[in-house]
Amino acid sequence: MIPRIMSTQHPDNYSIPFFSHSPVLGGEDEITEAFYAYSVLGADEQMWDFEGKEVDEFVVKKLLERYPMFFRKNILGKDLRLTPRVPNPTVEKAEAKLLLETLQGITRAADYARLFYNDSIAPIFEVILPMTTSSAELERVYSLYKRIVSISDELIHDVTVREWIGEFYPKEIRVIPLFETKSALLKSSRIVKEYLDGKDFEYQRVFFARSDPAMNYGLITAVTYVKKALYELSKLEEELSIPLYPIVGVGGPPFRGGMRPDNVDAVLREYPSVQTYTIQSSFKFDNPAREVVKAVDKIKATKRGKPIPVEIPDFLMEYEVEYQSQIKILAPHIRRMASKIPDRRRRKLHIGLFGYARKVNGQALPRAIKFTASLYSIGLPPELLALNAISDKQLEKISEYYLNVYEDLEFAMQFFSYKVAEEVGLKKLADRIREFKPDIHEEYVREAESVFKGEGDVMKLAQMRGFLG
Repeated sequence: MIPRIMSTQHPDNYSIPFFSHSPVLGGEDEITEAFYAYSVLGADEQMWDFEGKEVDEFVVKKLLERYPMFFRKNILGKDLRLTPRVPNPTVEKAEAKLLLETLQGITRAADYARLFYNDSIAPIFEVILPMTTSSAELERVYSLYKRIVSISDELIHDVTVREWIGEFYPKEIRVIPLFETKSALLKSSRIVKEYLDGKDFEYQRVFFARSDPAMNYGLITAVTYVKKALYELSKLEEELSIPLYPIVGVGGPPFRGGMRPDNVDAVLREYPSVQTYTIQSSFKFDNPAREVVKAVDKIKATKRGKPIPVEIPDFLMEYEVEYQSQIKILAPHIRRMASKIPDRRRRKLHIGLFGYARKVNGQALPRAIKFTASLYSIGLPPELLALNAISDKQLEKISEYYLNVYEDLEFAMQFFSYKVAEEVGLKKLADRIREFKPDIHEEYVREAESVFKGEGDVMKLAQMRGFLG
C-alpha cells in the first residue's frame, strides 16, 4: 500500500480544530489530529514532523493505547503509515542529535506494535529527510539506522544487548529524500539513482516541495522546476525498472500548490504522475468535514498517470531575477506583517534556506506559510510577483506544461491591491496586472489596504480567502 493522501502538520489554517485545547496545536492535540485524519478524513498516512516542531515521540504508543478498536482493524505499518520528517544534520546543526533520537525511537515504536499486534510489524519504517542535496546525505541516514540496529550483537559486560534489551526491529528503514532547492530539484533523479545503486529495494518514494521553491524563486519557476523533476523521475523509473513514487507537498493557495477541497481536480490534472498528495491543516480544518472527505475520496479513487514533459524556458531566469528583486523591496513589509499572523503549531528554532530563516538584504523572512499570509494580508498575493517580467506570449508557452497557470493567477488577482503595489514601489507589476482586467474582491482589497496601514484584521482576510497562508 503506497499512500495517496499524506496528512501533515503544516500550520496554514485560520480555524481552530474542534478538538484543540488551544489555537496553537501541539502535544496531545496532535495525537487526536492524527487519529481524526486516519479515521474520519480517510488519510492513509500521517507525517510526524520532528523537523523544527515540538511533537510527541510516543505517538505510536498513544495511538494504539487510546484507539485500540480502530488500529486492530487498520494496522499501523501495513494499512496506514506514520512517517517522521527528521532533521537534516547537514543543515540543522542545532537539531542534529534529534535525528539519532528519532531513529532509535523507531525500534521502540516497533516494540509497542509487537505487543499490541502480537506480531513483528514495524509501524514506522520510513523517514523523510528534508533539504536533501546529495545521495551521501541519504546514505548516512540509512547507514546510521543500520548501525543503531547492529548494536544488538554487542557485548555489554556479561550479556549481549539483544539478551538484555531485546531485538531491534525493523532491520532497515527507507529514507525518502525531500528536495526543496532549485539545484536539488534539477538533479534529484541523479541523486536518487546514486542512492539506489547497489540496493535491492522494491520501490522508492521521492518527495518534492512546492512551498519553499515558490518562496525562493517565484510561483512559475517553482512549478517548472517541480514538473521538470517529476518528468525526469519518470524517465529514471523506466531506466531502473522499479517503481519510483513521487510525493508533492501542496498547500491551499496556488503559490503553495492550490490543494483545496474545491480545487482537487485541478491539482490532479497538474500533477498526474504524483502518487501521494499532502493535505495540510487548512485543507482539514478550514473546510466542512463532508467536503474534505469527498475530496480525499476523489483523490484515492484515481490512479497516478504519466507526467507532463517539461523543458525549462530560457526566459524564466529573467522572471526569477525580477521576483527576487521584488522580494527585497517587500522584505520589510513581510517581516512587519508576519508578527501579526498568529501561530498555529508549536515550533522550535529553525535554521536553513530562504524558506526558513534566511536573510535578504539583512532582513530575515518568515517561513513559507507566514510569508504567504503576510503578502496576501496587504493585497499583494505572492503568485503575482514578477508577472511584469513575463509577456503574454511567454505565458502562453508556460501554459503548455503549467496547465492551470491562468486559473491560478486569476485566483490571486481578485485579492490584489493596485494602491498598495504602487505605494511600495511595484508600479510596473500593477500596470501588468491591469492588462488582465481581473475581477477584484473589493471588500477584501479595502480590508487589505487597512491592514497595510496597520488598522485592519488579518484573520478576517484569511476567512475571506479560505486559508491562512
